[in-house]
Amino acid sequence: MSAIAWESVASDGAARTGIMSTPHGDVATPSFMPVGTRATVKTVDVEDLRHVGAEIVLSNTYHLMLRPGEGVVAQLGELHGFMAWDGPILTDSGGYQVLSLNPKITEDGLVFRSTYDGARVELTPERAVGVQEALGSDIAMMLDVPVPLPAQHPDAEAAMLRTLRWAERALAAKRRDDRALFGIVQGGAEPDLREASAKGTASLGFPGFGIGGLAVGETPDERNAALDAAIPHLPTLGVRYVMGLGDTEGILAAIARGVDLFDCVIPTRLARHGKALTRSGDVSIKRAEWVVDDSPLDSACACLTCRRYSRGYLRHLYTTKEPLADRLLTLHNLTYTLDLLRGARSAVAEGRFSAFAEGVIGARMGD
Repeated sequence: MSAIAWESVASDGAARTGIMSTPHGDVATPSFMPVGTRATVKTVDVEDLRHVGAEIVLSNTYHLMLRPGEGVVAQLGELHGFMAWDGPILTDSGGYQVLSLNPKITEDGLVFRSTYDGARVELTPERAVGVQEALGSDIAMMLDVPVPLPAQHPDAEAAMLRTLRWAERALAAKRRDDRALFGIVQGGAEPDLREASAKGTASLGFPGFGIGGLAVGETPDERNAALDAAIPHLPTLGVRYVMGLGDTEGILAAIARGVDLFDCVIPTRLARHGKALTRSGDVSIKRAEWVVDDSPLDSACACLTCRRYSRGYLRHLYTTKEPLADRLLTLHNLTYTLDLLRGARSAVAEGRFSAFAEGVIGARMGD
């Protein structure tokens, strides 16, 4: 039996809601994972994460294996003890981050230079599994071969086929029965490659599937076509996870197609750049029009930021470079995103997801 199981609760067309069971608790899906790259979600702590309603967080293999090293994390209680988070944790394999370092890609794995000290680093499918098992995450992701988009069909096909071969090696390297390993579907923006990758990866018996190589500059239509090609060929009881997708419209479009899990830096990164996500559209807190505005960011939001602080005060904090600005905007943006997923779950359960999605998008566009 896998350490991860997904059970359906309700469906509305292709959209679905369910419960993902993990060694550290259950997660209601569809769900969003705040990104804690280095075992911390920037500017907030685990109590903040619980307060805003996060059920699962993501950390990054590439960064943690370099600093402080998976051995240090293992000695300090694995990731759960290290970061004092007792809920589920997913770790990505690090392949996407390595892609930006112009790695040498061979059949054996990836070779690149550390961004910290320039040291030569090798990351193979086997090492990616071993590092994540030492980190102790509930869900580990296999090492894949993402390609930047746009990509030529032969290049996307070669990367997809290599990812399939690496999937077999990752499964063979798995040692911990108390932790899960997910496969990854690749294929660029090519529907035929996405279908072939989904079929091949599904045949290997993973309990869940990342759909990688998206949210990297493709158009929404290209992304949706890739999902339409892949998802019908993934097991009904397998978890479906679009990696790196976090904008409102993209999340809703993916849920409509049956996706269960998301992660993205958008809520936290935008907060550090002075932008708030609201039900009526994005708000730049830097604008001079908020100087004496005593209204909250979003009157319908119940987060600490909106309950206590005005736009005028938040603008003051941001323009004077007070660290509190980053924390308060992050709390709000995470609340917005997690509320969006809660609303989607309720809408699916009540058979009104299409109307819910149209209402959310219309409100953000001012309709």
